[in-house]
Amino acid sequence: MNVDIGNALASVASPGISRDALESLDDQVAVAHERIEAGMDAGEHGYEALNLPERTDTDEIRLAADRVAGPETSAIVTVGIGGSALGAATITDALNGEDDPEAIYLDNVDPEWLTSELARLDLETTVVNVVSRSGTTAETLANFLIVRDAFEAASVDWTERTIVTTGESGPLRELADRHDLPSLKVPDGVPGRFSALSAVGMVAAAVCGHDLDALLEGATAEAETLTGSLFECPAYAYGAMAYALDTRGAGINAMMPYAEALETYAEWFAQLWAESLGKDDLGQTPVRALGATDQHSQLQLYRAGPRDKLVTFVSVEDGADLEIPETDVDDLAYLGDATLGELLDAEFEATEASLAAAGRPNVRVEIERVDEFELGGLLYGMEAACVLAGELYGVNTFEQPAVEWAKKATRGLLGGGTFEEAEAVAEKTELRVER
Repeated sequence: MNVDIGNALASVASPGISRDALESLDDQVAVAHERIEAGMDAGEHGYEALNLPERTDTDEIRLAADRVAGPETSAIVTVGIGGSALGAATITDALNGEDDPEAIYLDNVDPEWLTSELARLDLETTVVNVVSRSGTTAETLANFLIVRDAFEAASVDWTERTIVTTGESGPLRELADRHDLPSLKVPDGVPGRFSALSAVGMVAAAVCGHDLDALLEGATAEAETLTGSLFECPAYAYGAMAYALDTRGAGINAMMPYAEALETYAEWFAQLWAESLGKDDLGQTPVRALGATDQHSQLQLYRAGPRDKLVTFVSVEDGADLEIPETDVDDLAYLGDATLGELLDAEFEATEASLAAAGRPNVRVEIERVDEFELGGLLYGMEAACVLAGELYGVNTFEQPAVEWAKKATRGLLGGGTFEEAEAVAEKTELRVER
């Protein structure tokens, strides 16, 4: 990926960063890079995620997928939540074509939605990947029990169609061993939101027939750009600029890809950025947007609202195209000389220029096309950017204590133990307004 930070300079935008301040920031990046490099070399928790391009075994993933999937497979259902689903969804949503198996992600526990999703599946040609490092994630295990029950009710042997992706021990590992299910290991030292380039994120891609090796090759190419200077490393340029703008008042980061295929990527980025950096009253709030759609719903705020936002565009240089038919309507005649791709590019460039003209900071992230290689580079680059930003903030990028609090409260409310977090629910302050 390439990154253009010109529209976030103080000479263009407010808030913005001056060139002198950028040089000073680069000194901080050099120090942060040394820490990141040391963490990678030692395989430290979290930093190990940046080693995945050379550690992930794609043959192992394909072998597991081949045990349950074949040419007749119509759907792959991933049962997981958060990082156990979003990375995989980003990959398949970006790459799947109409001839590929449908990739479905059961990442919520809304009973009406889940019932509807299962009802439309041909379970005889559906495979399942259940993903949880601990094997005790409440939402994942509840959904998996319901999925398993649906298979049994349809007289389909779920053990012949299920992959388990989990840690070395726990209920799911015991289940896999008891039924001789194909199983893959959630990598040690890699938080879920950083696990897209591991078995956690790549099983569904394997079932759908995508090139896992190309995904890792793209990530490796991005990893090779990690140096001690933001001027030489697109990932660090992005992470450093986002951090610097946040400290100058741009506490909201609107991620806006100009490709329908990357809509889920913006959702993945939101978890990565929020869960990694939102600590100690610090962190930049990610917002999801999609170009060109959200020009007509959010752009007004970004251009004329409070100066508290960075807009991050993701542009695709070489995508599929479609000619716009000619028309005899005079006011629309100009469209007949264009393609939808040209229209999308023009909308992107106009929106970018609109924000710059209003002095609103924005950054452009460029990829050549939406394919495995470029997507692998984009995912890795944003992970490296996030780790770099965490170093600059001085937070522990790889923990999520607020999430753990809610997990304990939920378990306590369901009778899974005694937790003070559950007791706090009863202390809620109410001021109700009723009809």
